[in-house]
Amino acid sequence: MTNFMSLKILDKFRFLFQKTGVDYVMMRHILQVKLTMDARRVPTIFNETQSKSGNQFLKSLWVYALMGLILIAFLFGEQYIFQMSILFSIVMFIIMTSMISDFSNVMLDVRDKMILGTKPIDARTINAAKVVHVTIYLVILTIAFVGLPMIIGLFIHGIVFFLLSLIVLIFINLLVLIMTAVVYITILRFFDGEKLKDIINYIQILLSISMIVGYQLVARSFQVVDLNISFSFEWWHLFMPPFWYGAIYEIVMNGTVNSENMILAILGIVVPFLSICLYIKLIPSFERNLEKLLTHSGKHKQSKEWWMNGFSKILTRNKEEKVFFTFASRMIKTERDYKLKVYPSIGMALAFPFIFIINSLVISSLDQLRNGNTYFFMYVGFMMIPAGVQMLQFSNSEKGAWVYRAAPINDINACHRATLKAFLAKLFVPIYLILSVIFIIIFTERIIPFLIGLLLAAFIYGRICYKVFFKDHLPFSESFKMIQNKQTGETLGMLALLVLFGLVHYVARLFPYGMFVYIGILLAVNILIWRK
Repeated sequence: MTNFMSLKILDKFRFLFQKTGVDYVMMRHILQVKLTMDARRVPTIFNETQSKSGNQFLKSLWVYALMGLILIAFLFGEQYIFQMSILFSIVMFIIMTSMISDFSNVMLDVRDKMILGTKPIDARTINAAKVVHVTIYLVILTIAFVGLPMIIGLFIHGIVFFLLSLIVLIFINLLVLIMTAVVYITILRFFDGEKLKDIINYIQILLSISMIVGYQLVARSFQVVDLNISFSFEWWHLFMPPFWYGAIYEIVMNGTVNSENMILAILGIVVPFLSICLYIKLIPSFERNLEKLLTHSGKHKQSKEWWMNGFSKILTRNKEEKVFFTFASRMIKTERDYKLKVYPSIGMALAFPFIFIINSLVISSLDQLRNGNTYFFMYVGFMMIPAGVQMLQFSNSEKGAWVYRAAPINDINACHRATLKAFLAKLFVPIYLILSVIFIIIFTERIIPFLIGLLLAAFIYGRICYKVFFKDHLPFSESFKMIQNKQTGETLGMLALLVLFGLVHYVARLFPYGMFVYIGILLAVNILIWRK
């Protein structure tokens, strides 16, 4: 087997593992096997249609390096608590999402206990191999993402800035790794089997959404007055790690020593170490509870959704389409990978309209906002439609697609119609209704015609997306491993079409009765395309 460079570097720290009672030789052999097997794993950021030789994660690092170029913009200037808080928000987001998407299966892997646990290998060695395995990839990912910006920072701010960045990045990686593990340990303590997998899925989704929304909280902690950036400490900053490390830079580089910065800096140093101590203490319980992932209740109770039953009666034409509607809605509900890939876009569709409105309040009053046209930001909610519709092709149970051929289906188009209707009814319409109620409260009932036009436009837009993405596939008939990069261009085209819908809608309101004419046209087009 290959003697990986990461293992050669690890050999330099052999004495540290031996002092903690880890069998280093055995751990190294385990890691060598794991790294060899990793060549078969395709990272989330790479959606390849065919398996290729070599470690695909390492081959995807150029993508992280390219994304890391955005960090360079935050290296100029000496407002460190502002610049570095924003920079580390982005860094933590990338590391955390990669940790969730690509390394959760490593953290929650039960094969080590099943295979290695039956051999004369100490449990401490097995656990150390698992943690080091993930750490190796996190270090490589971090170097790829922030390597070039940190080198540029060396020339801009000097060697102290560079060395401080190396230390801070170590703390950030430790924090992300250990806190993710602690979250999983906590979940494993109280739940088991299928319920646990569902909870982990929702935790992953919520974490992705919260990291995105967290950008806004970090940015809004600063005010620009006469081109000078000021920072006002608030109690909730204590719970936001980017501020911890931004404060460290402010102290070291600018010499701004005050009680607020000291408290934030201490948290940035102490919390990672406390997390490590907590993780070590909880490892035995963690390993015992990992066995719960192997349990299956044998029953999958389908909860009754009265509102989906109501939509089924209203939207489906015949019994065959009703059956497919029920089938599609249950698949959307139970497919974990579908929820993991689509629900973050739903969260953004729900959050971004309000983020844009808050941005508008910076330059205008509430009365000006209510009398303006910022309610058109609701069109941002459309961005969930391409993501959700595209993923309707895929399933973890794609081999069950033989039922399409075995079942006595009279009209296969009924399956397509019902699947799209189920997606719109189950995922889009609830988001639309939530946004509509809140926007009516903000902008009053004058936007009701706009909301009607928006809903009709969404149905047309969803129908177009379905036609674009579904060419030769039936719903839920392809593996998630077969997601094709070639559809990236089509997704961008759908987003451009979204802008076109918004522009046409905006122009329509400029004419007398234009909104009502536009609604009539949308209604006629809906009747035409949904009957075809």
